[in-house]
Amino acid sequence: MRQLLYFAIAALLIGAFVPKLYSNGTPAMTTPARADVAPAAAAASRKVTISQSPNGHFETPVSIDGRSVDFMVDTGASMIALRERDAGKLGIFPVPADYTALVATANGRVKAARVQLKKVDIGGVTVRDVAALVLPDEALGQNLLGMSFLSQLRWEQKNGKLILEQ
Repeated sequence: MRQLLYFAIAALLIGAFVPKLYSNGTPAMTTPARADVAPAAAAASRKVTISQSPNGHFETPVSIDGRSVDFMVDTGASMIALRERDAGKLGIFPVPADYTALVATANGRVKAARVQLKKVDIGGVTVRDVAALVLPDEALGQNLLGMSFLSQLRWEQKNGKLILEQ
């Protein structure tokens, strides 16, 4: 019985002090971790404001992998949607076998090709590795800047302005 009591006391002491040893660490262990976190916390946020067009939409040029293409912001689009001809301007040329995604558009259901965009930038607000779809030109009136980009940012609409912040 005594051995069981000693074992229980030892387990309680180990349970109480070992986590503290690992969470506090030594000064040499904690200093680099804090140094890695500080620059990220101190980084300035980037912000861009898009004015509402006369037609009521938010339209803007977007740099994709260093090339500019015009887009309409569409919070109802789950992904960036590119017209084939604009995808071609970006060096993206899906072949017919790539059109495997079935998507619903305002013009009905259509097949699209999934692509990955390395860098999408609007005025210094940049998101990397963004999923997108390429659709036939006749299926899409204009390129749509959808949630695969927007969900990576903080954004708000007020007074005829759309503010994107990173």
